[in-house]
Amino acid sequence: MSTVSTNPAASTPELTVATSRVVPLQLWVTLGTLFVAFVGLYFRWFSKQAEFSWDRLDDWGHAFVVPIIAGAMVYTQRDRLNGIIAKPFWPGLLPLALGIMCYFFFIVGVPNHMLQGLAMILCLSGVILLVLGKDVFRIAFLPLLYLLFGITISEQVMIRVTFQLQLLATQGAWLLLKVISLPGNWFMVDASGNLLEIFYKGRTIPLNVAEACSGMRMVIAFIALAGAIAVFGVKHWWQRIAVLLLAVPVALFMNIIRVAVLGLLSIGDVNLAAGNIHMLIGTLLLVPGMFLFLGAVWALKRIVVDPQEAAELAKKNPVGVKVKRPAKPIKP
Repeated sequence: MSTVSTNPAASTPELTVATSRVVPLQLWVTLGTLFVAFVGLYFRWFSKQAEFSWDRLDDWGHAFVVPIIAGAMVYTQRDRLNGIIAKPFWPGLLPLALGIMCYFFFIVGVPNHMLQGLAMILCLSGVILLVLGKDVFRIAFLPLLYLLFGITISEQVMIRVTFQLQLLATQGAWLLLKVISLPGNWFMVDASGNLLEIFYKGRTIPLNVAEACSGMRMVIAFIALAGAIAVFGVKHWWQRIAVLLLAVPVALFMNIIRVAVLGLLSIGDVNLAAGNIHMLIGTLLLVPGMFLFLGAVWALKRIVVDPQEAAELAKKNPVGVKVKRPAKPIKP
């Protein structure tokens, strides 16, 4: 008489394989559904932000790159993410619901694009907490913070933040132009508030730093650039904070260069200090700004040697090993 084996150990591998296939599929379907719902809910904000960034490319064009950099931050942590089991964290419902309610309030009640963006990131944080759990959220926290750089800041806030920086940029550009004009005094320059006046061959050329050159608004772009370089370029938190603290001085220095260049161009043609030319100059100055940050990273890495790097260096070049030199030939 034949019997059918009912050994549970024999069926366990098949059950495990089936489970390992079903669970990721369910997770991907859930994430895909939530992604479509999320984009649909905030599509109005995304389209408006894209419009702002495109219309004011010199001030907010960096917002197009911010999601890519945030995604790269997540990608660099893929090894840690692979070792985490996604577990729902139900308290994540609170930021999710709060983000949705605040979003509609700042559409209907108090219309404000910046606060709508903050509500969107709050909702996204809630989704990650709810679906993927606390462990994944810890890894995603820094990229979520970085997404804040992709939100256009309200005009009133920017005026308050950048006005004093505009005055400093005006004084710095005045000093730089003064130095440039010294050989032969071929032009004169004067500064009053945020207004520069260039005197050249009987002409007075006004240059309003607040209107003709709104480059101090690029301070957000420089901070975003510093944040990306800090995350990918250095390991220690104190080094990252140091790079971020350099963002405003670098932005101020680059804007002084920008105003001075526009002042020199306006001597040849006043129209060159406005329109697409001044926007192009501001965008191009991000390149030397990036090299300044990279130089700061290079210096910070050499202030303190990483213990792991020092250990690897010690293995390659052990201290105390004497190298035998060949004996000198005896002269006859």
